[in-house]
Amino acid sequence: MDQLIKYMTDFLDLVPPQEALRSLISNLPDPIFSDSLIPSVDSIGRVVSSDIISPYCLPNFQRSSVDGYALLSKDTFGASDNMPTYLEIAGEVHMGKDNNLAILSGQTVLIHTGGMVPANADAVIMIEDTQLVGNFELEIRKAIAPGENLIAKGEEIGSSVTVITAGTSIRSVEIGGLMAIGIMEIPVRTKPRIGIISSGDEIILPGSTLSIGKINDVNSYLLASLISKWGGEPVIFGIVQDNLQELISVARNAHENCDMVVFTAGSSVSQRDVTSQAISSLGKPGVLVHGVNLRPGKPTILANCSGKPVIGLPGNPVSAYVTANLFVAPLIKYLLGVKEEYKLPTVRAILSLNIPSQAGREDWVPVKFNTSNNEKMATPVFAKSNFIFSLVGADGLIRIEPDQTGLEAGNVVEIFMFE
Repeated sequence: MDQLIKYMTDFLDLVPPQEALRSLISNLPDPIFSDSLIPSVDSIGRVVSSDIISPYCLPNFQRSSVDGYALLSKDTFGASDNMPTYLEIAGEVHMGKDNNLAILSGQTVLIHTGGMVPANADAVIMIEDTQLVGNFELEIRKAIAPGENLIAKGEEIGSSVTVITAGTSIRSVEIGGLMAIGIMEIPVRTKPRIGIISSGDEIILPGSTLSIGKINDVNSYLLASLISKWGGEPVIFGIVQDNLQELISVARNAHENCDMVVFTAGSSVSQRDVTSQAISSLGKPGVLVHGVNLRPGKPTILANCSGKPVIGLPGNPVSAYVTANLFVAPLIKYLLGVKEEYKLPTVRAILSLNIPSQAGREDWVPVKFNTSNNEKMATPVFAKSNFIFSLVGADGLIRIEPDQTGLEAGNVVEIFMFE
């Protein structure tokens, strides 16, 4: 009974999730980075550790942006449908070659999109504004200005300029950009090691004989896959029974060898209390937040133990999933020094059913998308927080703010696309 009273007292002053995260990050020291050099083509999702400098300008020669004819713009002045101008076709620009072509006033050369514009030409007329007259004469039916339909040398980027800054998380477009300037290797920050500890007398390894009263360990593998996706290196330390000394021993090993430790505890009050004690043993200042104003996920613990973040997540899979997205993901980005603020991607849809909520608490509800009358609809998936397949059948989650008592069907709502 005393243990239950102590546990309930922990939740008398629940902290809003965003405030809880800020409280932890503000108490952490600045992360110390290490890096390694990897092939650019393998860098998707990695975080750049130093600025990437372009070795040359792009493009490195003046190019045509259209199919047409390179010419001197002054030769087109006054040209129109009623009073065309005629130029001599002096040749063709061949793709991929330094053509060394030069044209005189009264001349033009055929050029294709991306072709190298002769050095003394200052414009390209689109092919549809011209008409062939015989084999070597071109009728010009439009006046064009200097620089028209040209891409100047270095117009995209200059030489020796920063093209990707340190702290950028590499996407496919950055890889494309690196290939455009021939950078085949880049320095990236080493993935932070995230220790995962699952505890509870009822938890067993998946694939073991599932006897009465036992539950497969879902969260270790759910969290490991999420951590990998967020740029961390998951390290699973196995399942620990509901024993304080054993949990402290495993926790200290994880804390010593990892950059962050994530606990996922069983559902009983005793297991949550043991987790809190084990976290407190890992160093000062220790537990900063014990309980967040959130459903699912109220029992979440946030701690700074000797300068390393330590998180205690609820044992129910849906609770662990929601709180991992809200706390573990941004902390991994913090450890990587990602410069962009971590934000969950969102889409908008029309709510198909009413969702009740308790005022004063932030609720997260899984939803599934469907289409009705060509409109994107979101239908709530009502299930308990230990039903992993409620997430398997969902496409995203709706956040209900603490000052709301629910959401009404027919409203346009924002759906958060968790990983």
